[in-house]
This record gives sequence, structure tokens and C-alpha cells, in this order.
Amino acid sequence: MIILESERLLFREHEPGDLDAYCAIEADPEVRRYVGGGSRSRQDAERKFRDTHLRRASDQLALRATIFKPENRYIGYCGLHPSFGLNGAGPGEAALAFYLAREYWGRGLATEAGRAFIKFGFTQLHLARIVAAVEVDNAASVRVMDKLGFLLVRTEIRSRSFHHFELVDE
Repeated sequence: MIILESERLLFREHEPGDLDAYCAIEADPEVRRYVGGGSRSRQDAERKFRDTHLRRASDQLALRATIFKPENRYIGYCGLHPSFGLNGAGPGEAALAFYLAREYWGRGLATEAGRAFIKFGFTQLHLARIVAAVEVDNAASVRVMDKLGFLLVRTEIRSRSFHHFELVDE
């Protein structure tokens, strides 16, 4: 079932047929560089896919399979998810995330996905605020946050440093 659609992207629940493409993305150390380390083994990727992405979300806050319409190809996942305390977010708030295969970087797809989910979050889910965290060195994702109109609210300096952003419904 399609949850949401943009000009070039479809967003839907993950399906078992997405597994191979998901595992290929997880095996790419460049894709994984800003999400906690090097490539993920096939076994670990399969476990994460099964335990996280194949579980049907009971509400509308979930990361969705992202399909590139011109090729009808799974290219990653994007969406709004519970913020788990990011920036102190609480009820009526969610976190935006996007995670795309490297061959689809630089095409404006993360921005396109972000716009779709921001509109969905504010108009359909009636969120008051959407937050995001981006590793400081991830210049491309920082640019996406800027294009989407997010405001930098703080930078957390640790072993992995993050910029924390927010977007408030007006």
C-alpha cells in the first residue's frame, strides 16, 4: 500500500522483496558512514530488516520503503518516526529521517522526500514540530535541512557530533 507519493518517489511499507536492495545499501560503507560505522554484514542487515522494517507500524510514524518511480526500484527508506527524545521532542512531534542508496545521492531526492513528509506531518498528522539530527561532517544532509527550512537549534559535541534541527508548523 502506498502511504505517500512525490514527483519521483513512492513511500510504502517495506516488503520481503526489498531485502536484497536493503542489504546492498547496508553493505556500502559510504552510506553507513554517518549512521554509526562501516558496512553491515548480510546477516546483521537481514536481522535489522526483519526486526525493524518488516514489522507493520501501528501508527503513521514509521520509516517507509522509498521507491524511485522511474525505475520502480527500492532505494532506501525515509519518513517520520517517534523522536525518542531528540531535541526534547514529545507529543505532537516527530523526527525526520532519510537514508538513500549512494547512486541516488545528489539528485535532490532527500529534499523531495523531506518535503513530502513535512507536508504529511503538518497537514495529515497535525504535528506541531519536526526535528532532525545530522552528523556535523555530513555536509550534504546539512544542506538538505537548510533547503527544507529547518533551523539549527544546537550542536552536540561528543565522539560523534550532531547538529540538531527543528521545523515548527506555522
